[in-house]
Amino acid sequence: MRINKNGNPLLDYFVANSGKAMHKWLHYFEIYHRCFEPYRDRPEIKFLEIGVQNGGSARMWREYFSNDAHIIGMDIDPACREMENDGFEIWIGDQANRELWARFKQKHRSLDIVLDDGGHTMEQQVVTFQELFPILNEGGIYMCEDTHSSYLNTFQGGLKKQGTFIESIKNVIDDIHAWYYQSDEEINNNYLTNYLYSMQVFDSIVVFEKRRKTPPLCINIGNEQRIQHGLGLMTNASLRGL
Repeated sequence: MRINKNGNPLLDYFVANSGKAMHKWLHYFEIYHRCFEPYRDRPEIKFLEIGVQNGGSARMWREYFSNDAHIIGMDIDPACREMENDGFEIWIGDQANRELWARFKQKHRSLDIVLDDGGHTMEQQVVTFQELFPILNEGGIYMCEDTHSSYLNTFQGGLKKQGTFIESIKNVIDDIHAWYYQSDEEINNNYLTNYLYSMQVFDSIVVFEKRRKTPPLCINIGNEQRIQHGLGLMTNASLRGL
């Protein structure tokens, strides 16, 4: 098969790799570069990769980002501690363990990018998003990959099965739109409504962008003719922005 690299430095690195083994779905590289490229030259970013295995992809990320990027890895396999000899910070444990995340967050109170390529079970993916999205910095990116596990029985998944990662993010769409149906008190207590700016769904990858949001505001400009809005009057949430 001929691979058209199209100037993607991550795919260039992957194709040329002769070091630690990596395995990736080919279409992931376009998504990686699209989402992570704005961070390449930012100083001192914190990048957490869950599921480091041989360390091949961790080395790819270190090459991709600026030299002072802090690349952190987490894996369930204690053998991954060997990567500490190459300057990586490595945590060992099951990502479904909330006590592990509590210890992690005592040291790292904020992150810029999270890439969940860990165990892919439903509990692991859901718990990790719940624990880590709140500590992303403004403009941070949370990426969960291999989300097709939501459809596989071996990972506790199944089509339209409640509790899968894919089913849970369908509910997140409602959180993004809570301005239009929740009370002021409910909105104030809905973290995702206030901080989840966007969610992109690709084949086997879901990407969340964190940005502080303000209530949506609809404005009419001009006085030549009366404007009729097909959705009716502005919501209370919109009026709060005035």
